[in-house]
This record gives sequence, C-alpha cells and structure tokens, in this order.
Amino acid sequence: MPMTLSQLRKRLRRFASPEKAKKLQGFFKTGPGEYGEGDIFIGVTVPETRSLIKDGRGLSLAAVRTLLHSRIHEERFLALQLLVDRYQRETPAGQKEIFLLYCSHTAFINNWDLVDLSAPNIVGAYLYTRSRKRLYTFARSRDLWKRRIAVLATFYFIREKDFADNLAIAALLLNDHEDLIHKAAGWMLREVGKRDLNAEEAFLQKYYRRMPRTMLRYAIERFPEKRRKAYLKGRV
Repeated sequence: MPMTLSQLRKRLRRFASPEKAKKLQGFFKTGPGEYGEGDIFIGVTVPETRSLIKDGRGLSLAAVRTLLHSRIHEERFLALQLLVDRYQRETPAGQKEIFLLYCSHTAFINNWDLVDLSAPNIVGAYLYTRSRKRLYTFARSRDLWKRRIAVLATFYFIREKDFADNLAIAALLLNDHEDLIHKAAGWMLREVGKRDLNAEEAFLQKYYRRMPRTMLRYAIERFPEKRRKAYLKGRV
C-alpha cells in the first residue's frame, strides 16, 4: 500500500535532531530581521530527506501540496524533492500541472536551498521549450525568492548551452540589494563560463565595473589568479 502523508511525516521525524535543528536555524538565518526569519527546522539532513523520495511517490499531488504548506522547513524541502522527482516521471500534461502548482505556491519556496533544489528542475525544465516571460516577471518581483527562482531556473538553460536569458536576467539584477541574489547571479555566470568562457567574459567586460562585488567574486572564482585580480582591481 502507498504510504500516507501522515506516515511519511512520521518517518521524516524519525531523523529529527534538536542539536542539528539549532545549527540549521543559525545557518539558514532564521532570526529576527534575517532572510529566513521564523522558519522552523527539526534537524533532518538532505541525504536523510532524500532517502524518503521513494516512500513518497504514491502520494497524490494534493498531499504533496499540503506538505509544501508546512511550517517545517524539512517538510517543504521533501515536498519539493517529490515534485522534482514526479516532474521527471510525468507526461507533458502532468508536468504543466506541477509547474503551475509551483508558480502559484512560491510563498512556501522561501529559502535558498528550496529554490536551488527546485527552480532549475521544474521552472527551467518547463520553460526551456516555451515562452520565458514569466522569468522576467519573477526577476522584477519585490520578492527575494521569486528573483532567485528566476536566476536559478536559467541553470537548466545553461546546462543546455543556452545562455541568453541568464545573461539578460543577470543584467536586470545588477542593482539588486540582496546578497543572496548577487551570489546566485555570480554563480550562474560562473556556470556559463564553464561552458563558454567567451560568453561570460563578454558579459563581464560590459558590466564588471557596475556589478556588486559579491556577484563579481562568484563569477570569476575559477579564473586564473592574475586575471581574477585584474577584474577585482578594475584593470581588465
């Protein structure tokens, strides 16, 4: 018999560790005024959560949505793992349903690990052969996590050596005030460079003097030391 949502939650809680929970709440900045303010952790690691994917495959999409609405971070993380796993197994109609569910529930995809796990594999995968206007809407959103979804969704395109939208969104976010966006945009530029260094360098040549320092550092992290220092000193 397929596992019920209640059974899956109980199995997840078997891994719970108060000691780990305390560390995770600090790592994910859950204090007052921090980006993860109020998020609740029970202390379950990513490998432990991932071990439950097969157990959760029998859940209905409605049950996974309920799990995504949880106040507990690890339950939301598990819900997104289940959606990613399900997306890869679904028909085109089922993939559309998952994509629409995802985009209408971004309020619950509210920390960087949740975004990074899911945005490339659901949003990026779905939009790869479709209009990408929604990404630009997200990139212009006041919501930090929607903006990060826009950046990370392009990781799917980058893996397919399709860089245009990533570079356009990175340019849109040059004046973003959030460090988590600077890190994400710089990371994705670095991923572009792994596949086409000329494409990354062309972007850097145009914008590096305007880029937030964190974005630039992430983008050039793997450059030869001499080249990296030249960018940092503004002497390229």
